[in-house]
Amino acid sequence: MRTRALFMNEKTLFHARVKDIKAHHETLLSAVNQPTQLSNGIFQRWQNPVLTAAHTPLTWRYDFDESRNPYFMERIGINATLNAGAIYFNGKYTVVARVEGNDRKSFFAVAQSDNGVDGFTFWSRPINMPDAEVPDTNIYDMRLTRHEDGYIYGLFCTERKDDTQPDDASAAVAQCGIARTKDLVDWQRLPDLVTYSGQQRNVVLHPEFVEGKYALYTRPQDGFISVGGGGGIGWGLCDSMESAKIEQETIIDHKVYHTISEVKNGQGPAPIKTESGWLHLAHGVRNTAAGLRYVLYMFITDLQQPWVITHKPAGYLLAPEGDERVGDVSNVVFSNGWVVNKSEQVFIYYGSSDTRLHVATSTIAQLVDYCLNTQQDGLSTHSSVQAIYDLAAANEGAL
Repeated sequence: MRTRALFMNEKTLFHARVKDIKAHHETLLSAVNQPTQLSNGIFQRWQNPVLTAAHTPLTWRYDFDESRNPYFMERIGINATLNAGAIYFNGKYTVVARVEGNDRKSFFAVAQSDNGVDGFTFWSRPINMPDAEVPDTNIYDMRLTRHEDGYIYGLFCTERKDDTQPDDASAAVAQCGIARTKDLVDWQRLPDLVTYSGQQRNVVLHPEFVEGKYALYTRPQDGFISVGGGGGIGWGLCDSMESAKIEQETIIDHKVYHTISEVKNGQGPAPIKTESGWLHLAHGVRNTAAGLRYVLYMFITDLQQPWVITHKPAGYLLAPEGDERVGDVSNVVFSNGWVVNKSEQVFIYYGSSDTRLHVATSTIAQLVDYCLNTQQDGLSTHSSVQAIYDLAAANEGAL
């Protein structure tokens, strides 16, 4: 196509490019995803990303008027489609994806699928999120919670310039933006969350009232990227989401030396209620010689006291593999959305390297078994080796 287009005259170039680009887009959207050949028995990876920049509607990127765009150039570039909140909505697997333009500005867009693993199609327009009283520079990484008060809440990171450092063009402040909806189309913007912890990321609304109040998982931090003396997954209560204010935060899952979350960690999507407790998915960050590495891990909290961790497997659940390791921010997996269907199948949507969106599938039973029956981190080489000795001894004669 490229060679043919380079030497085509202008009269035929426009129509040829429209035909070729539409055909490529239709092929991409209709591609059938397949599970990878092997799984670890905990979850199943799938071969293709469910969303990429190329999945976004052509009408967002190209002007189809030949008089205005005779070369059929891309007028608005999309750089990445990644970290998505997720919900089962009107009979479809629904994600609210972070879409990042070539200009670095992110926005939210709804895409839906009939089966949760392929065929995701964006709605005709992205979400037109109302601005806050202090305008956002950038918004991203929405967590969706269908709350028992009847609303669907979207909590997300709102980024603004740090005006206390006027000479540093990269200095920014992160806080928790809040919006709510009932149809994913019309969103009511509420004031940002107020805490006493400096900056906030990865804030998630618990789906039920706790002690008659709204409950939130937080991630306090000192700086925009570096958590400094902050970090860990926090817990706090507030009286109202219309003027959300947490007076007191308690860290329920700390960052720990020489673990997958020694630098920082944060809650992923809202937890899933099971008979064994609240099932949580989170991300952990460690240092490496090649930079930060983001992985996903799990834990369970008590049904009556969702701030109390009862089970936490050692190490990570899911880490970047293969092509997932390559992208704008390499060696990263990040999840802020999952869906449970009526058959208790779980669809985990995760971004890789700040570039694309994938799915991994499991079941409630598998994930609960994993959390209940995987050893905890003993925080030393000796304890890790002892766990292997114990398992090998239990398997004596099995092969």
